[in-house]
Amino acid sequence: MFDWIGLETLAVALSVAYVLLAMRENSLCWYCAFFSTAIYVWIFGDVSLYMESALNAYYMAMAVYGWYQWRRGGAAADGVALSRCTATQHLTAIGLILLLTAVSGYWLSLGTEARLPYIDSLTTWASVVTTFMVARKIVENWLYWIVIDAVSIFLYIDRELYQTVGLFVLYLILAVIGYMAWRKTYLEQNQRSITPDAE
Repeated sequence: MFDWIGLETLAVALSVAYVLLAMRENSLCWYCAFFSTAIYVWIFGDVSLYMESALNAYYMAMAVYGWYQWRRGGAAADGVALSRCTATQHLTAIGLILLLTAVSGYWLSLGTEARLPYIDSLTTWASVVTTFMVARKIVENWLYWIVIDAVSIFLYIDRELYQTVGLFVLYLILAVIGYMAWRKTYLEQNQRSITPDAE
């Protein structure tokens, strides 16, 4: 097994920068996301977390998509605005996550030496859905991350990736702060849209 400690440290630093910038709705977050996930593709493959490795390859692609959406998306091509999902959309997303988790967890448990295949699959598929929510600036993405981060902490303790454990503890705290910040901005954004300017 390759000694990934130095690269893991760089990936952790870039990942923290990504979350902090995302909380501020700064599109530079996607540059940090791209390079941190590129490193994690190799790290997770080396420690037999294949779904996590594949997830980070997906993150690389989503970093490009997210940057485009935040800079050029939306009807006016000036970036998407904060939005929320309906209860039906949340139920659909959760149902899809659970179905994909069952299928890939079963496949990994039969065909590979993957560790904790169902937990690995759950965090992977939930992250796939939630990263799309971030790219579309859906406020509730932070609530999904709270659950994903908590489960991921257990997964990384099992693989002895202790810097990454520390990162996900920090992620958990930042996800709570991120949700409160985006929710506040969303409410202010909607208040401005329904309150006409004083003449």
